[in-house]
Amino acid sequence: MARKILLIEDDEDLRAAVGRRLELSGYTVHEAESCARALREYAKCAAPLILCDISLPDGSGIDLCRSIRKSSDVLFLFLTAMDTEEDMIAGYKAGADDYITKPFSQEVLLSKVNAMFARAGRRECAGRLVCGGLVLSAEEKKVWKDGAPLSLTAREYALLEYLMSNPMRVLSKNQILGAIWDKEESFVDENTLAVNIRRLREKIEEDPSDPQYIRNMRGLGYIWERNCVRR
Repeated sequence: MARKILLIEDDEDLRAAVGRRLELSGYTVHEAESCARALREYAKCAAPLILCDISLPDGSGIDLCRSIRKSSDVLFLFLTAMDTEEDMIAGYKAGADDYITKPFSQEVLLSKVNAMFARAGRRECAGRLVCGGLVLSAEEKKVWKDGAPLSLTAREYALLEYLMSNPMRVLSKNQILGAIWDKEESFVDENTLAVNIRRLREKIEEDPSDPQYIRNMRGLGYIWERNCVRR
């Protein structure tokens, strides 16, 4: 598993201190100080672990976690001074894997991070979806077609992963939009989805005009029309 971490914290001193400690332990750290910056950074780095403060300048880390969880099973650890039972339950419901409350020991944080990566590493063998000549690695966020790597945007990858994870099932356009695009992206509509489907077909289909993987179900939505095997 790639040893990358996205650290989301608006306290510059704390962010710098935690980042340095993690990098000394061999991790590559990408940083963000807000929800908006975090979404951009995650789309670029696809880190397998996110460390996130709950109170951020432009929103809540809990809402951010809920948004990312729509299309990713990334490890999510909250760093927060909000340690009431209600706060923790809200975080876990949003999809958090664990909590650490401020102030915290750098060594305790590092131990939690190491343990989460170790557990995730043991699950790697089940992290690939295989369908015909396509192989999707959830851990690496990569896709191969007939053994050759495909160049996909973060959105194309998320769309492909969602479709392959729900094979032989008609998915409505609203279902797909809700799973892949953030609710705050008001400019997104069915045309946006159609454009992304077309671009994805051009990369994965032998003949995009006669698709064998992604079929359009007129009036209903789309279906991934091949069974997938998880390995």
